[in-house]
Amino acid sequence: MATLSFRSAIHDAMVEAMLADPRVFLMGEDVGRYGGCYAVSKGMFDQFGAERVIDTPLAESGFVGAGIGAAIGGMRPIVEVMTVNFSLLALDQIVNNAATLRHMSGGQISVPIVIRMACGAGKQLAAQHSHSFEGWYAHIPGLKVIYPGTVADARYMLQMAIADPDPVIMFEHVMLYNQEETLCESDTIAPMEQAVVRRDGHDLTIITWGANLAKSMDAAEQLADVGIDTLVLDLRCLRPLDVDALLAAVTKTHKVLIVDESWKSGGMAAEISALIGEQGFWSLDAPITRVCSAEVPIPYPAHLEMAALPQVSAIVAAARQLVA
Repeated sequence: MATLSFRSAIHDAMVEAMLADPRVFLMGEDVGRYGGCYAVSKGMFDQFGAERVIDTPLAESGFVGAGIGAAIGGMRPIVEVMTVNFSLLALDQIVNNAATLRHMSGGQISVPIVIRMACGAGKQLAAQHSHSFEGWYAHIPGLKVIYPGTVADARYMLQMAIADPDPVIMFEHVMLYNQEETLCESDTIAPMEQAVVRRDGHDLTIITWGANLAKSMDAAEQLADVGIDTLVLDLRCLRPLDVDALLAAVTKTHKVLIVDESWKSGGMAAEISALIGEQGFWSLDAPITRVCSAEVPIPYPAHLEMAALPQVSAIVAAARQLVA
């Protein structure tokens, strides 16, 4: 057994992969001598050298494109984009190349690249460094989009992503890097595309992922104190969605609350609501409820930032109204 932080879990997964496979390398802004913007790759430059832990210029389209080229050439690149906001500068490479080449080549070209991105709000990084764009990337065929919410998932889902033959986007919420968890070598981790029931219940289902998993679990405990038995479903992977797990939870509890840090309009919560409406409508006993971020750029002042984000109190209030 060992206690790891979310940050250390990602670090260890990358080190293990690089020790096991000489084709694996890390590339991104400040990942080398500086050790990564959030210190995830600290020490890796000394361990593996400048040819396998590569510092890049502030040129997202360039180094993401280089990673895609390396993947096509047989390497297994891990590309770190400092924050998801900066990934918009590499959208052409991700959307028009990484996501499409298997399809456009009739299966002859695969792009086994992992693109890691810090994301989310809560650290007063203001409007241009706090986005939740997972729904944007989950919109794109040809990409897999994973979003671990636990330390164990961070470690083992990254390993699965590195081994995957197709491009995988991994979101890392900035509020999770210091989260710690005790891991056992004997722990069984579900495949990265599979959703996991983190808490079983009968009265309603909370569907969530990433940093909102902990908030949802806290809310479920508070709801238990007032006699509301809550099932918490951690999606873990936003493309492809684990539809069977979603519908099984709906069938069991008949009431659904989706907790999503992105904006409500056109976001993942909207997609999940539509999917349940199409395939699980007759199992519902109440309209689907969503708790999302306020429809504003994320504010800088701490009290406004907290007010804009889903909080435990809002989840509890929405759940109580749903089951009333």
